[in-house]
Amino acid sequence: SGPLKDIDFSVQEEGGPRILHQFTLEPPAVSFRMSGEKAGIIDIEPKTGILYINGSLDWETKQVHKLQVESLDESGQVVKGPYAVTIYVEDINDNPPEFDQTKYFGVVRQNSRPGKPFMYVRAIDRDDPTTPHAQLSYSILHHFPNPYEEMLFQIDRATGAISPSKTGSYYLDPQKQNIFTLVVSVKDMAGTTTNAFTSSVDVIIIVKESLWKAPPTIHIRENSTQAHPVNISKVQSNEPDVIYDIFEKEKLPRLPFSISKNGDIYVTEPLDREERDTYTFFVVSKDNKGELVDKPLQIHIIVEDINDNPPVCQQDLTIIEVQENEMGGSNIGTVIATDMDKENTLNSRLRFEIQSQEPEVPEKNLFYIQQDTGNLHLTGRSLNKRDSAKYSLKVLVSDKAFQTICDVEVHVIDINDQIPIFEKSDYNSVTVAENIPIGTVILEIQAADGDEPATGSSLIVYQVKEGDPNNTFIIETDSETNRGFVKINKALDFETMPVYNLVINATNPEPLVPNVQYNSSSLTTFKVFVTNVDEPPVFLKPVYKTEVSEDIPVNTLVMTVEAYDPEGDSVRVSKIFLKEVKGKYTQYLASGKFYLLAEDRCVVGCWPATCLQQTAGQCFSDQISLSQKSKAFLILHLRDVNDNRPQLAMDYPAFFCYPVSGGERTLIQATDADEQLFYSKFTFSLADEMNTRNNWEISKFNATHAYLSPKHANFEEKEYNVPVILNDNGDPPLENKVYLKVSICKCSSENSCF
Repeated sequence: SGPLKDIDFSVQEEGGPRILHQFTLEPPAVSFRMSGEKAGIIDIEPKTGILYINGSLDWETKQVHKLQVESLDESGQVVKGPYAVTIYVEDINDNPPEFDQTKYFGVVRQNSRPGKPFMYVRAIDRDDPTTPHAQLSYSILHHFPNPYEEMLFQIDRATGAISPSKTGSYYLDPQKQNIFTLVVSVKDMAGTTTNAFTSSVDVIIIVKESLWKAPPTIHIRENSTQAHPVNISKVQSNEPDVIYDIFEKEKLPRLPFSISKNGDIYVTEPLDREERDTYTFFVVSKDNKGELVDKPLQIHIIVEDINDNPPVCQQDLTIIEVQENEMGGSNIGTVIATDMDKENTLNSRLRFEIQSQEPEVPEKNLFYIQQDTGNLHLTGRSLNKRDSAKYSLKVLVSDKAFQTICDVEVHVIDINDQIPIFEKSDYNSVTVAENIPIGTVILEIQAADGDEPATGSSLIVYQVKEGDPNNTFIIETDSETNRGFVKINKALDFETMPVYNLVINATNPEPLVPNVQYNSSSLTTFKVFVTNVDEPPVFLKPVYKTEVSEDIPVNTLVMTVEAYDPEGDSVRVSKIFLKEVKGKYTQYLASGKFYLLAEDRCVVGCWPATCLQQTAGQCFSDQISLSQKSKAFLILHLRDVNDNRPQLAMDYPAFFCYPVSGGERTLIQATDADEQLFYSKFTFSLADEMNTRNNWEISKFNATHAYLSPKHANFEEKEYNVPVILNDNGDPPLENKVYLKVSICKCSSENSCF
């Protein structure tokens, strides 16, 4: 609500009755009046000022309604107004698209280029064209007939242009199908929503023939006895007097096909399907300039099979293993044979039959073979190795024209019905030192198995079942003798584990048959006693590192090392103090390694060529008889301090040729003995002396160099001392005032002083 004023409204069409606004009365006004494009349903309630729509607006009928509202006093005179009230009707998607024809007809030529339109369909939508409501999207719903996986035609979604697809450009052929019916759909909302309106129309397409077309797939029987070359097909261009040629799709040693000047295609020699079952090549037509007239035609040749190959056994001897307890009827293996004739044809269909069995004990026909698969089965009983350990079978494999004999051996293998039995149930004990090398054999054990030798049923695997939680021991088996070798797998430690009570079990890799289980006969025990060895002390760290500034005070603590004795004896560890920082000793500190010798009574820290005495007592490594000692590396890095003033680094005299002509300059360099972590950066300036700054000037060249130049030409022929201030910009910065000797001298022709 609000006072009377110009106002605009946007109202969706088809919304039904609704209140838009309420104008408020301002005295002396007592009522409102409306005029304009009310369309019979737009009005205002005079007393309350309620503006309402008593119905539904229609965008397609009228998009804008222009009205005037004014307020009146009791005598009906206008108090305010008229004011403009404009109602904009918003379009909703309430009109489906409609094609401009009830059916379309088009013509396409065979071999037309893909994507080139040959016709258009058009639809219109009465909704607002500036909104998605009237944005149309075309598509092909159905394709009658559709002989290929891909459609032969395509449509431009935006324009409705219909053209052949890549598949259609190649496969359209009026002799196969000259009329196609497309069901073309059009959707508004650009086809992006599921609630878009849609319409469809039939499009009838007539395919007209092209003379230049690929022949259908050509079938040629292999190993033909006809006189070659043999005509197998013909092509014809749409243009006369063309030159025909063949080129291969893939490079072959030879292509057994040719083409005549009339377009007749020939096979030039008999074909062998087993050598190659298909051929694909292209035929092209060219003018007398060698230019292509038509797009290349693909010619596809299929070589038809004849039964000219016998069955072949996959192996010279097929060996099949069968356990003794295999049930009757079980599938025990497959006899595999192949036939090079075409797969899945009668020419390559194979049948299997057992011709003989050797030996025929305890009876004949212990086996039967499935005639179509070659699966070999037991008949009605299990095999027994005591009857025969091996059976030899002759299997006849045949196709319609050929037969082959395949040899098969069936080996009867023993089942795992015997458990390993140890020769001893207790191997007593073994005593070893705690420093025994890893991999040492400490005991040999033996178990026996009554199953067939050299099989998974008789091979014995030894494992520590109890008493070794950390896998300290490992047992390896000699596969020929089944003898077990107990070895050290991890280092022993008397202080951690002085005694091991081990339980060893023996098993087979092959599972036991049902109702047979391992028992106490497959277990043995023994003890391992570990003896103590006097071990050297152990440092807590293999390498100790620290870093100190080079200006630390004498007697500053720089490093502490710690060691312990595995047997629990006391170990004293020294503290290393810096006693002297100068000369050669400093070089050792900056670059050398510090060795620490630790023993039960004393620890001494040593540098190369220098040993430090422990402050707690007189103790030196070369004066003590050491029973056990250890060594650790101590590395002390000295951190540089900016304690050297910069200097001039000039290994040649500075000079200018007399008389000075102006514009000359010489390069000077600064250096510093302190460590430069990244790069040197010096500042050059002249001393604050009147004559110096009147005669000379310095300009920066880079971080370590600067130019010195004379400021005038009135110099005498003599040597000058130029005071230069150097600053190293370190932390803290250091300055140095140095005197640069500069000669003004007569020069030779090579610009050097005489």
